[in-house]
Amino acid sequence: MARTPNNNSAVQPALVEAAARLIATEGEAGLTLRRVAEEVGTSTMAIYTHFGGMPELRRAVRREGFTRLAQHLAQVRQSDDPVADLAMLGRAYYQNAVSNPHLYRAMSLAWPGDEADPEARTETFDVLVGGVRRCIDAGRFTPSDPSVLATQFWALGHGVISLQLAGLLSADEALLGVGGGVMNLFVASGDDKNAARRSLTRASRRKS
Repeated sequence: MARTPNNNSAVQPALVEAAARLIATEGEAGLTLRRVAEEVGTSTMAIYTHFGGMPELRRAVRREGFTRLAQHLAQVRQSDDPVADLAMLGRAYYQNAVSNPHLYRAMSLAWPGDEADPEARTETFDVLVGGVRRCIDAGRFTPSDPSVLATQFWALGHGVISLQLAGLLSADEALLGVGGGVMNLFVASGDDKNAARRSLTRASRRKS
């Protein structure tokens, strides 16, 4: 059980972290008012005070996961190589996941089954769509619906990351797999193979 936070402002983020950890490690069945309160070392009333109830806490977990993802994506600067930039967005997505594994895993499990607060997912997905659109506008990718390729790019990253977080792939295996998958996806999207390789090499040498 975690120690009770020293001030009231620390209770809310501690509850979100505890809920994310329980969802990620035990699934929705492990997420109860009592378990979350025990993890933080507070009372169940604190959950009602800060969130209004368990559905709102689950939404808060999801929003926090997407907020941290958005922060990582925002660190990627645009260059004159949009394909390298898109690869960097993929790397930022990966770094966010491995830095926040419980929140990342909980993001896809914590949705309470309604359509409340869809903006969090839309905002981060729009960043990927914009990255793909830049590649199309630059003539690197064949003209198409950028949201379709963005979905494929997202699904590829999520699949490999999920395997790594589940312990089914090592970090090296995951990076090797996603690198090859991204290369194939970019070429299938119309990019020249050598140009795609050069862009991925540039991305691997960049810091942001």
